[in-house]
Parts: sequence; structure tokens; C-alpha cells
Amino acid sequence: MGAGIKMVANNKKAYHDYFIDDKFEAGIELFGTEVKSIRMGKCSIKEAFIKIESDCQVHIFDMHISPYEKGNIFNKDPLRPRKLLVHRYEINKIVGKIDQKGYTLVPLQIY
Repeated sequence: MGAGIKMVANNKKAYHDYFIDDKFEAGIELFGTEVKSIRMGKCSIKEAFIKIESDCQVHIFDMHISPYEKGNIFNKDPLRPRKLLVHRYEINKIVGKIDQKGYTLVPLQIY
């Protein structure tokens, strides 16, 4: 990791359970209170997985972001599906790999 980049969550189990063939980097569509919770380090990707929907949108499921303690009514569901921000050509590349038998998408790190 470069200087100034803070590691928030790491999925060590994925390195043990899966053979990591390729890595991609993507942004996550978040709301304000979710951003504050992640900055405080209250995020987990242990059971998370990624799916590509039929309309070429990438979503992450079962990623847990704890509710922000001062968020009140603005807090969202901690396990809601979140959209990943990926370029179209990367999505096409990922779909080509996933169509092969035995390939899956798992998140490795959040920073």
C-alpha cells in the first residue's frame, strides 16, 4: 500500500480458500453515514461476494458496514447490496473469466 492509504478491511480467508488469478480495483457507491463508518474502520468483507447483474452492473452482497452511531434516521441497512463502479471494458473482461467453470468474484481489500 502506498503512503497515505489506510487499510480498512482485509479478507485473509479468501487467500486461503481461493486461488487468486486476477485482481481488479473498483469504487463503491456509498451514502454519507456509510463513508463515516468506513473511515472509523467499522466494515467487514468476510462473507461478501460479488455478482454481475444482467444489465452489466456489478454489485457486492453481504458486505457489512456498521451503522454510524450519530447517523440516526440517515443510517442505511448494514447488509444492503452496494453498486461497484467499474468501467465497461473491465466488466466485459470479468464476465469472460467468470463464464469459465470454477471462477468466482470475491472482495480482497477495502482501503
